[in-house]
Amino acid sequence: MAGSQGVWGIEVGQTALKALRCSVQDGEVVADAFDYIEYPKILSQPEAAADELVADALQTLLERNDSINEKVCISVPGQSGLAKFFKPPPVEVKKVSDIVRYEARQQIPFDLADVIWDFQMMPGSMVEEGYALESEVGLFAMKREQAYRQLEPFSNSNIEVDVVQLAPLSIYNMIAYDRMHERLEADMFDPDAPPPASVVLSIGTDSSDLIVTNGFRIWQRSMPIGGNHFTRQLTKDLKLTFAKAEHLKRNAREAVDPKLVFQTMRPVFNDLVTEVQRSIGFFRSIDKKAEIGELLITGNTVKMPGLAAYLGKNLGFDVHVLDRFNRLQGDDVLAIPTFRDNLPTYAVCYGLCLQGLGLAQVYASLVPREILTERMIRAKKPWTLAGLAALLLGMSTNYAFTEKSWEKAQDDLKVENVTWGQALQAVDSMQSHSGDHTSKDEELKNRLDYLNVMGREVSGNSERRLKWLEIAKVINSAIPTFAPPEEDVPLDERKDFHITQMETKQYEDLKEWFTEKQAKRYKEEMRNWVRITGRKPAEEDATTSDGQETGTEAGWVPGDFETDTGPEGAGWVIELRGYHYYTSSDQKGSEGSNHIRKHLTTSFIDTTVELPVGKDENGTPIMETFNMGEMGVTYPMLLDDTRPALTSVPNPDYDPIAAQEARRNAEPGSNPLDDPDFEPPQLEVKKQDFIFQVVWQEKVLSERLAAKEEARKKAAEEEAQRQAANGSVASVQ
Repeated sequence: MAGSQGVWGIEVGQTALKALRCSVQDGEVVADAFDYIEYPKILSQPEAAADELVADALQTLLERNDSINEKVCISVPGQSGLAKFFKPPPVEVKKVSDIVRYEARQQIPFDLADVIWDFQMMPGSMVEEGYALESEVGLFAMKREQAYRQLEPFSNSNIEVDVVQLAPLSIYNMIAYDRMHERLEADMFDPDAPPPASVVLSIGTDSSDLIVTNGFRIWQRSMPIGGNHFTRQLTKDLKLTFAKAEHLKRNAREAVDPKLVFQTMRPVFNDLVTEVQRSIGFFRSIDKKAEIGELLITGNTVKMPGLAAYLGKNLGFDVHVLDRFNRLQGDDVLAIPTFRDNLPTYAVCYGLCLQGLGLAQVYASLVPREILTERMIRAKKPWTLAGLAALLLGMSTNYAFTEKSWEKAQDDLKVENVTWGQALQAVDSMQSHSGDHTSKDEELKNRLDYLNVMGREVSGNSERRLKWLEIAKVINSAIPTFAPPEEDVPLDERKDFHITQMETKQYEDLKEWFTEKQAKRYKEEMRNWVRITGRKPAEEDATTSDGQETGTEAGWVPGDFETDTGPEGAGWVIELRGYHYYTSSDQKGSEGSNHIRKHLTTSFIDTTVELPVGKDENGTPIMETFNMGEMGVTYPMLLDDTRPALTSVPNPDYDPIAAQEARRNAEPGSNPLDDPDFEPPQLEVKKQDFIFQVVWQEKVLSERLAAKEEARKKAAEEEAQRQAANGSVASVQ
């Protein structure tokens, strides 16, 4: 069966990563594979780490699919780029690029050097004898910085992107191929009597794209309203959490009071209808000959009960949900329930696959030119290396013949009755003898290394069984504890840290964790720590803020963090999540995040911990003190520098019985809550949430004890040298 290489279309949405693989088999587009990876949190939520969520989703995609090394096309949101369409004057086709460049300077509000842009002539353009007569040109652009930001997660995952396309144009490619192919294949476009147009409304999470097209011409606009607006309306009016509101929105018909749910969301329905009516009205004002035949809606928001019917009733169009692809084959994918349930959201991926397969009407791409140039050079490198290898082979052959001729000429010459041949033979004999001894030495060294490794492995197994118990004690010891506060001390003056979660992640090389972004954050944190504590790097200051000596006895102290290249080798990153209430306005400079730096960061630098290292003859445990550096705990860092947020906590002084009694005895028209002595059930306080990370590189007990013994020997030798020097000075005096 004739087929083609597959193409992956990938859309990084706000709620999920969607991927579809298509290929051409026997002249038909076939879906071979797909994936739908939903994030734990919506990317636009304030507490969501968008970069990490996208990176984890891409890693999951790579683990599930082995063919991502094929051609990859990705989309970017419509509001991230610019799409303009204009009609150039009749001109030679080869001069269209000059007109487009002039138009780009007028239409793009940035310096062209800071922009990635491309153009193409749209379908239906009339070209005769090399002249563009009745034609329309599409101009597409995106800021260079934005383009690299969109490509960064794929670069970090070693996925090579071949096409970058705006999401609305990918939807147009899908509609043109799947629904309007007959008129496009006929290539008969009359500007005075254009075919009926379709409106496509792609409802996203935070925004929506509206595309109006008749197959030959496109008009698109992004609207600042999406599925999250329905959720936020439920959150606001029904006093629900975001997660509960999202669940209620998706299952409105199964709610206790469905009518209340739909009434609550009605303002958002009205806003959406208003935006669509305004957009269509503007389109009709600039294209008075256009006739709109239908409205198609895509995106997972279309699952909301009653949405299609409401739009049809208020807009006056036939509204259809894009719940099938007419020309897409491949029952192995199309019949899977997960794909069927999420089919409306795969329109962008389908359009991207069509562009990658060369079947799309819009083929322009926003991949930066320098990346394409780099790939072209890389593709030509093998040929360059082959040419250099051939040249080197020729030169080597020439040298070999020359050397052979020289050897023949010199073999008969004698120096002190010894021919060159005899001398060379003696050298070869000695070289062979030396080689034998060298090989034997290497063999013995390799065997010794093998025995050493086996010895460490055997002796270290028993020690590694305790490593998690030890690191758990180290982490607990490093979290500062404070004297219990008096009962009347307000929450915002209590210094205690409340740790709610601890997670660990192993890295084969910690360089993967200490990225450029992480290094920048580490430098910022160390600058803040130096400013707050008055401490200096280890090379500049040998004492802590309490006057204690630093170094191996006091713990790991950061060196010159401005030039620190980060940890190397295998290790773990331990992440602590927690909060504290120490946010009093009377503690200027020591509250909020500074409280974490002053106490938690310092504690992870200075803390020492006692651990058992064996037992004496009486069975009593022998304890040894280790600091953070000796335990392999380094690089403490506050990961997120946020401000305290207002929150509610239960009031310990609240008496529900007294409250009921006060309400029962209250005079008519009065409110017992206005009584200044009345204790409310909840207290409004400021709460500082934080995420704290630290690096742990495992050091087994035998390694730690050996390092301590080595340090003691070195200190003893230095002390002996110092006393000897003092004695010599005294004798001279």
